[in-house]
Amino acid sequence: MKAAAVDIGTNSVRLLVAEVEGGDGGPLLRTLHRRMVITRLGRGVDREGRLDPEAEERTLRVLREYRELLGAEGVRAVEAAATSAARDASNAAHFLERAEEVLGVRPRVISGEEEAVLSYLGATYDLGKPPESFGLILVVDIGGGSTEFILGRGKRVLEARSIDVGCVRMAERFLSSDPPLPAELERMDEYLRAELSVLVEGMGHPRPGLAVGLAGTVTTLAGIRLGLSEYDGEAIHHTWLTRSQVEEEYRRLASLPLEGRKRYMRLEQDRADVIVGGCAVLNAVTTCFGLERILVSEKDILDGLVLRAAGTRCPERKGNEVS
Repeated sequence: MKAAAVDIGTNSVRLLVAEVEGGDGGPLLRTLHRRMVITRLGRGVDREGRLDPEAEERTLRVLREYRELLGAEGVRAVEAAATSAARDASNAAHFLERAEEVLGVRPRVISGEEEAVLSYLGATYDLGKPPESFGLILVVDIGGGSTEFILGRGKRVLEARSIDVGCVRMAERFLSSDPPLPAELERMDEYLRAELSVLVEGMGHPRPGLAVGLAGTVTTLAGIRLGLSEYDGEAIHHTWLTRSQVEEEYRRLASLPLEGRKRYMRLEQDRADVIVGGCAVLNAVTTCFGLERILVSEKDILDGLVLRAAGTRCPERKGNEVS
């Protein structure tokens, strides 16, 4: 069947349209359309606690385009989710009403934990061999306003946590100079180390056999390392980033002014003003979890939402498996 998912995030609005089939080894997705537009719905939410009207209009324009594509494809099963910005904004309800009028389905504001579980499903269903063979799996989903951390073993989600650190939130909170001043970077790094140290301790200092990184910061860095001049999800999917590569790109991007970052990034120039914040989060993750490398995945919460739209049960916590 054809199914679709819309992810209304802090930084971008994304769409996945796919054909979903059952298989002996689990569900199979054939991607028909995967789109992403940066609308910055969450711009200023960390400071003001409200969605900006211009950001709302940018997002609604993209949702109208997505609705037209869904109609052209004849998609009936649609899941739409709104994440960190909608969770935090005091005026989110009015925006969600307008989004329902435009999209034809009301986006659900999902919790950080539910976002994490969906991300785990999306990131692990196509690893190439059974997830059980990797032992403990850590999935890290760096968004605009929050980052989700999911520990799982095979199809079982053992623990899912969400903390309010993301590329937009970090950039707005700490980086006011162009390029960022050393003191700004130091304050951001200290904050992230403190937040993640508490998280790692609370999760029992896990030693994952596999770490998987999701979302725009991770895929953009992978594309930079591959020398891509435009985004190519197939080329990026299931490549690796080492801890040293993450730190190298973080320091290089942080040393450049905005226009220099745009020239250097090429494939995702619209992300240039928040990429340093995202890199800081990823750098802190690899350091605090002691990760030598992280697997880059193009599959994420969108894939988890599509599988749910198609009727596939998502993994639950504490030992329940995906049927």
